[in-house]
Amino acid sequence: MNDLYQSQRTMRAMRKAAIQRGVVAVMDVGSSKVACLILRFDGPSDISSGEVIGSMAGQSSFRVIGAATTKSRGIRSGEIESMAETERAIRTALQAAQKMALVRVDHVIACFSGGAPRSYGVFGEVQTENEAVHSHDIGRVLAACDLPDFGQNRAVLHAQPINFTLDDRSWMTDPRGHIGQKLSADLHILTVQEHAIQNLNRCVKRCDVELAGVASSAYVSAHAALVEDEQELGAACIDMGGGATGVSVFFKKHLIFADSVRMGGDYVTSDISMGLQIPTAAAERMKTLYGGAMATGMDDREMIETDGSSGDWEHDRRQVSRSELIGIIRPRMEEILEDVRDRLDAAGFDNLPGKQIVLTGGASQIPGLDGLAARILGQHVRLGRPVRVQGLPQAATGPAFSGVVGLALNAANPQDEWWDFEVPQPLMVGRPLRRAMRWFQDNW
Repeated sequence: MNDLYQSQRTMRAMRKAAIQRGVVAVMDVGSSKVACLILRFDGPSDISSGEVIGSMAGQSSFRVIGAATTKSRGIRSGEIESMAETERAIRTALQAAQKMALVRVDHVIACFSGGAPRSYGVFGEVQTENEAVHSHDIGRVLAACDLPDFGQNRAVLHAQPINFTLDDRSWMTDPRGHIGQKLSADLHILTVQEHAIQNLNRCVKRCDVELAGVASSAYVSAHAALVEDEQELGAACIDMGGGATGVSVFFKKHLIFADSVRMGGDYVTSDISMGLQIPTAAAERMKTLYGGAMATGMDDREMIETDGSSGDWEHDRRQVSRSELIGIIRPRMEEILEDVRDRLDAAGFDNLPGKQIVLTGGASQIPGLDGLAARILGQHVRLGRPVRVQGLPQAATGPAFSGVVGLALNAANPQDEWWDFEVPQPLMVGRPLRRAMRWFQDNW
């Protein structure tokens, strides 16, 4: 855990230096596409120079000066399968974005949807050393949180304090400077498989750039798709990508739960290809132009001509009704949404006051999906698009780009995480011993 803490602080410092220089690249490495944006910050930002990085970019504005998208290769369900193919896709998108921006970038902030994410909530409590709370006290209370057993080969991707309580005052976003004696903190930890981060880091480094930050796609997509009131009152963002569907729950503007379903829009395309016996490219085109999740009375009479390449003219030019196409798409979408419902039930989503559900991602654009989601999830459902940022091309304003736009917003104004604070090293090293002593006292 100590090595992870230091590596995350190193990436934070690299991100801070890149933003101060004025140019940084953000990249969404997905199963269906690799999207890259190059951001230029307007002059030196007022980044805090104290012990705590905090909001590293302050309120400085940024502008998109380069954008590129390429078909993803070598990635399945959000995880890298072929290093060479993934490196080629990342290099292609990065070079095209740099050519458009007429600049060269040295640092990339990336997000991905794989790694089997798991959420944990931990609690810590300490007595303040002085009359007022200082940054050192926050580091102490975060170090006092008892970490669960994450399992072998898992790494912490996000570790964010979501609630501070000082004496009897709860839901404090920043207790520094307040007077009190007993400080406690609720910490949300998101872990992923360690090899997912290591493989992504290696692919990025082989493209002659440094990885200055890594994030979960489900987390950053919510930043772009959820409005401020939804993040405050409680909302779930369902990021439906090509190979995986990310689930993130926000409350009080903090991520409190994240998970993923290893199915997405590519599975729908595969079902169409096998059901109609047509190539994958033709199935993707048919899904995009004629697909739907809710059948109507007109669909039986709307005929669609298949586009095959088998050489058999009668087989390639046959016609299917739109209702038959919907009959293939709907069962897979129902399966995905039912798995999402199970994840939300496990997170206790029904206890939140807002209960708003926002669908985003490329697979969310299937017509009628919002109505189907409302029937299965039983909540208020809407389709979410990323917020507009300066210089963003019109082609990158759709739901499929929520991840990369949210990553840009998070890079400009990130939330505080564990590694932003000076956590006392002896406490970090001694935590397993302290947990073992507590187990011994409770059981003997």
